[in-house]
Amino acid sequence: MTKENKKVVDLLNEIIEMEISGVVRYLHYALMVKGPNRIPIVKWFHEQANEGYQHASMMGEKVTALGGHPTLRVSPVPETKTHKVLDILKESLEFEQAALAKYKAVLKHCGDDVALEELIRSMVRMETEHIEEVVKMLDTTH
Repeated sequence: MTKENKKVVDLLNEIIEMEISGVVRYLHYALMVKGPNRIPIVKWFHEQANEGYQHASMMGEKVTALGGHPTLRVSPVPETKTHKVLDILKESLEFEQAALAKYKAVLKHCGDDVALEELIRSMVRMETEHIEEVVKMLDTTH
């Protein structure tokens, strides 16, 4: 494995750890939401958990394609014991922003691997869209 591939594999493994923690995080959020708007919010959190699994799987496939070994670690998921929807959404926003930063870090190491670059750019687009959606959900002025 080249030095550059090693760096990419390390970053992708960090992303896997983060995405798997997102599965745990979003499942927990879905279970904790209460109140009259519960159903659509729970549905959205379940979708986010499923997407985290899919993202982790895609990154794991790329790790093995690059000759690496996918991590078994999971990033810690803090328990804030705050389960109000707006608080959960703020936590979600921070999490999505951190994930976006990780994906952007990989872009710097794609070199001439167009497939890797396009994969990561698509992930940057999705994470950006998640952030935009959460920001809209946090807007209580309307």
